[in-house]
Amino acid sequence: MRTMKLSLLSLAIAGTTLSHAAHAEEAFSNLFTEAKPILDARYRYEHVDQDNALKHANAQTLRTRVGVQSGKWYGLSALIEADNVSLIGDASYNETRNGQSEYSVVADPDGSEINQALLRYDHQYGSAVLGRQRINLDNQRFVGGVAWRQNEQTYDGALLQLKPLSGLTLSYAYIDNINSIFGPGNGKYDTAGNPANIEGHSHLLNAQYVLMPELTATAYQYRLGLDNLAAGNQSSKTTGVRLNGAVAGVSYVLEYAQQTEYADNPLDLDSDYYLAELGYIIKGVTLKGGYEVLGGDEGPGNRAFQTPLATKHAFQGWADIFLLTPANGIKDAYVGASAPLLGGTLAAWYHDFRAEKGSSQYGEEIDLSYAHPIPGVKGLVGLVKYASYDADDFAVDTDKLWVQLQYSY
Repeated sequence: MRTMKLSLLSLAIAGTTLSHAAHAEEAFSNLFTEAKPILDARYRYEHVDQDNALKHANAQTLRTRVGVQSGKWYGLSALIEADNVSLIGDASYNETRNGQSEYSVVADPDGSEINQALLRYDHQYGSAVLGRQRINLDNQRFVGGVAWRQNEQTYDGALLQLKPLSGLTLSYAYIDNINSIFGPGNGKYDTAGNPANIEGHSHLLNAQYVLMPELTATAYQYRLGLDNLAAGNQSSKTTGVRLNGAVAGVSYVLEYAQQTEYADNPLDLDSDYYLAELGYIIKGVTLKGGYEVLGGDEGPGNRAFQTPLATKHAFQGWADIFLLTPANGIKDAYVGASAPLLGGTLAAWYHDFRAEKGSSQYGEEIDLSYAHPIPGVKGLVGLVKYASYDADDFAVDTDKLWVQLQYSY
C-alpha cells in the first residue's frame, strides 16, 4: 500500500510538472520570444552571349531578403518576408521590364515585393498554410518556386497536407494567383507572355506513399486555370504517377503523366510525359543519367506538353532554351556527375535534345558548375556556373556565365 501511495504521489508530481511545462511551451508570448529573423543576400553577375542580332547581356543584381519566422502557439505560427532586387551598375540587359529589347534576356527585374506572408497550423497528422507561400511538390518538375531566379515564384492560396498513416502524405492546394519571376509588375511592360502575376484558379492534388526505402509511389493531378498567361494557352489538367527509390545502391525514377485541356483553354490537348532515370554513388561521386520526353501534338497552336509552374531551370539545361516546349515536343537524353573537389562541389551535365514528333535534332548542351563555402564567413557560399547550348534545328547558339555570392543567416 505504501508503495502504491508513493507511486501515485510520484505520478501526481510528474503530472503537475508536465502540465506546467506544457503551459510554458504553449504561452502566447512564444510567438514573439521564439521568433527567428530571416536574412539572405545574393549577388549575381550574369553574362549572356547569343548568336543573333541581340547585344550581349551583362547583368549585376543584388537580391536581399528580410523577414521573420514566428514561434509556435498551439501549433499556430506566422511568417513574413520581403525581397528587394537591385541593379548594380548599368542595365545592359533585357530584364523584361526595362524596355531594352536590343539585349539578350536576363529575367531578373528590379524592385521590391512581399515574397511570403502566411499563417500556418501544424498538427501531428498534418499541416495547413494560408496566404502567400512557397510550394515545391516532388522534384518541382510541375510545381516549384524557381528559386534560381532573383525573384522567387510564390503562390497565393491555401495548402493542406494530411499524414493519416506513417509514410503517407496527402496534399491539396488551391491557388488563385501566382507571383511569377517576372514581378513585381510595373504595368508598362507586363504582357501576357511574361505577366508578373498569373491570375486564375488552380487545384493541386498530390498523394505520396513511402512503401519502403526501396519504393516511394506518388500520384498527382494538377488542374491549372491560368487566365492571363499566353504562349500556348497553358490552362491544363496533368495526371500522373511517379515511382522512385534505391535498390542495391542504384537510385531510380520512373514517371508518366498525361495532359489535357482545362478551364477555358480552347485547344484540344492530348500529350504525354515520360521520365526514366538511374543514379549511382561511388566514392563520393554521384553519377546520373536519364531520358525525359515532353510529347508534341499536331494541329493548330502549340499543343505540346507544357509545365508553366515548374522550376524549369533545373531541367533541360541551364541555358533555359526550352522554357516553352516546342510544338513538336522534346526528347532530352542526359548524363551528369557531381563530385567533391577541394572543399566544394563540382558538377557537369550533357544534354542531347531532339524533337518528339519528326526527326529534328534541336541541339546539344554542356553545363558546368563549382560551388564552395567562403572560408571565415559562416553562411557565405560562392558559385561559378556555365552553360553552352550548341544549336542545330532549334534556337541559336547560346552561352551563359554566372558568378554568384550568397549569404544566408
